[in-house]
Amino acid sequence: MNCFEIEGGHRLNGEITPQGAKNEALQVICAVLLTSEKVTINNIPDIVDVNNLIDLLGEMGVVINRLNRNTCEFTAANVNLEFLQTKEFKKRASSLRGSIMIMGPLLARYGKAYFPKPGGDKIGRRRLDTHFIGFEKLGARFNFDAEDIFYTVEASEMKGTYMLLDEASVTGTANVLMAAVLTPGTTTIYNAACEPYLQQLSRMLIAMGAKVTGVGSNLLTIEGVKELNGCNHTILPDMIEVGSFIGMAAMTSSEITIKNVGVEHLGIIPMMFQRMGINLQIKGDDIYIPSQESYEIDTFIDGSIMTIADAPWPGLTPDLLSVFLVVATQAKGSVLIHQKMFESRLFFVDKLIDMGARIILCDPHRATVIGLNKETALRGAVLTSPDIRAGVALLIAALSAQGKSTIQNIEQIDRGYQNIDQRLQNLGARIRRI
Repeated sequence: MNCFEIEGGHRLNGEITPQGAKNEALQVICAVLLTSEKVTINNIPDIVDVNNLIDLLGEMGVVINRLNRNTCEFTAANVNLEFLQTKEFKKRASSLRGSIMIMGPLLARYGKAYFPKPGGDKIGRRRLDTHFIGFEKLGARFNFDAEDIFYTVEASEMKGTYMLLDEASVTGTANVLMAAVLTPGTTTIYNAACEPYLQQLSRMLIAMGAKVTGVGSNLLTIEGVKELNGCNHTILPDMIEVGSFIGMAAMTSSEITIKNVGVEHLGIIPMMFQRMGINLQIKGDDIYIPSQESYEIDTFIDGSIMTIADAPWPGLTPDLLSVFLVVATQAKGSVLIHQKMFESRLFFVDKLIDMGARIILCDPHRATVIGLNKETALRGAVLTSPDIRAGVALLIAALSAQGKSTIQNIEQIDRGYQNIDQRLQNLGARIRRI
């Protein structure tokens, strides 16, 4: 098992460019199953989760031509549906949660889809009800084999309809949207997720010939078409990486420029970091963070402690709350971090407390952080990455800490961040893979 060994307490300097957005990549790569024609996708992040999905599609019969590490051509002319019943498919698909989104395209194109219970990060329960209720509203029949832990969705005939999603699930919306584009009639999806990932998926489907209106809102209307064609699509920069680099710069008092961030798609993220007291400047499509000796957390207008909470877009993405929490440990002031969506994502704070952070874990969803104002540095420690986002938060903490830290289980970090050690080395970070 590989580890990161980090000598903290050193300032970084230079430019860094975010990878393509992982969450978008998982959606648009699944969408290639909707057509027999060639689909070219650019700016694909070269990370474990995405590469595993690409390999899975290859096993399903999709012809894949990797032009380079970040550009792929996909041709799903002959999908092997029998492979979906094999033990190999169950093993591969169950290890990657994002691959659940192959179900919508397969249902739309072939009238049936199969899937094992998906795994992924250990961050708490993530229901699949939204996916299957949406499929049923379109006319599909759903069955769950509890003994084999296997989902089956089949439909002899589907028809567009109105549906109100029980939650604004990103992957649920994506799955139902992809099923609807080839379903006859009009489908209206209310309470749809509207994250930039969904907007990008919608734009890709429209480029393929789908008829989708309401893009960017929580009310999508889809006029079903008989078939889709190929297209060329480019993935946005990863907003989670952008936020991680902003937090890293603040924690290490570093001067960093983040290049080509896709500013117009970042939503509330820059403003929330500014409320943490971090000085950042938007220059064209770049973000410049000057070296800061300290940063002070804002308060609410009445002087009460600020709360930072996740929310459906355009609220703050839950994937960045771990970063905000670790950044708060060295701020001046206090903040309440409220992780509403997942009940286990704050369970890495004990590791920060061992490093000297002042954190009160109120319950599985809330933690109060009392900032050290950089008067006392965090201490190096032996750490374990529990999930992708907490792993990067611990990496940021280790870069700012005095002394040596070792982060174990970095396979979690590799699932979401492309060559992160090499890219940080280019900024002057003293990090090595052992």
